[in-house]
Amino acid sequence: MTSTKAASIRLLLVDDHEVVRVGLRTVLDHNQGITIVGDAGNKAQAVKEAKRLRPDVILMDVRLPDGSGIEACREILADYPEARVIFLTSYTDDDSVLAAVLAGASGFVLKEINSGALIRAIRTVSTGQSVLDLDATQRALDWIKSVPTAGGPVRTASLSPQEERVLALVAEGLTNKEIAISLNLSDKTVKNYLANMFQKLHISRRAQAAAFFVKRKT
Repeated sequence: MTSTKAASIRLLLVDDHEVVRVGLRTVLDHNQGITIVGDAGNKAQAVKEAKRLRPDVILMDVRLPDGSGIEACREILADYPEARVIFLTSYTDDDSVLAAVLAGASGFVLKEINSGALIRAIRTVSTGQSVLDLDATQRALDWIKSVPTAGGPVRTASLSPQEERVLALVAEGLTNKEIAISLNLSDKTVKNYLANMFQKLHISRRAQAAAFFVKRKT
């Protein structure tokens, strides 16, 4: 991060609704030392533009038409770890917050946030701090600590290849419908895979499944 960041924070907007991007640009561009260097309407564009523009902060929706913002965040930070990602979303459930934390996001704020608070959040994460809700973040970390490891009680109950694929998509924050579309399955089939997976892993929540996936990788 350069010393000029405080004077001009380079921001990339990612949202599938053009009217949202236009509204954010109107509110944020050249305001409080923020310069919007680009925008994207889907996951593929977000990854491409982040690589091309190297923004300081990325303001991104969780739900994107060709994937999830969580997945985009993970890909972007793997290539460009200096970036800071804030999720601007309508979703505040534990699963979404956990997925954001595990993907390396620096912020998670509601779309109902006022412009002043959003500007403060952008400036905060640009300095390396986070604006993640402390209670939600702590719950996410507790999930990680509580789930079994691959060497624990689940060793003898290995997941099938398809269950592994479903598990990976759960960890990316996808809904059942999005998983069904991605794997060309019915919603009911996805639910069945989840039920079997939960039984094998001795868990009862999607958040625990996502935590297990990440903990096993570490």
